[in-house]
Amino acid sequence: MHDEFATLKGWKPMILVLTAQTGVERDELLVPLKHFREAGVKAVHAAPEADAVQTFLHDTDKDAVVTADVALSDVNAAEYDAIIIPGGTVNADKLRGNDDAVQLVKNFAEAGKPIASICHGPWILVEANLLRGKKATSYKTLRTDITNAGGEWVDEPVVRSTEGGWTLITSRNPGDLEDFCAAIDEALS
Repeated sequence: MHDEFATLKGWKPMILVLTAQTGVERDELLVPLKHFREAGVKAVHAAPEADAVQTFLHDTDKDAVVTADVALSDVNAAEYDAIIIPGGTVNADKLRGNDDAVQLVKNFAEAGKPIASICHGPWILVEANLLRGKKATSYKTLRTDITNAGGEWVDEPVVRSTEGGWTLITSRNPGDLEDFCAAIDEALS
């Protein structure tokens, strides 16, 4: 991919990718990081601690260990143009139970900045009460959670919802990552 964002009058967007320390679906973290960094975007990985993050394949098989770039406590939403929340059941559950992570996501919505979430990642949006009136997709087992939170769940590779003054981009699983990243590209341009 060419350095498309860097050529736009010197502007380079900054994206925050938020995870817990464990349980992250490997490709849902690493593919977007690689995609955006190759496109000239400053993509920063944040976790509760700027330390090791254990990724998994299909929630069951340990895979790569990566190091978060920054601790959650050092993140200021005002410095970023968008946030991505990868899935992985354990990752998503830990994030929705972290008050600082939930508040950070609320800060992005309140600032009108895009929020992108894939697979089980939308659980934090349920916890943050951000889905009312939004259309979204996710891993199929979150359908009831999203509906109960006031969202409209659909089974599509990527869904872009602009209601409420901010853009929500959601996808179902790692098989949708190409469409997911393209939708985020569009939201940033």
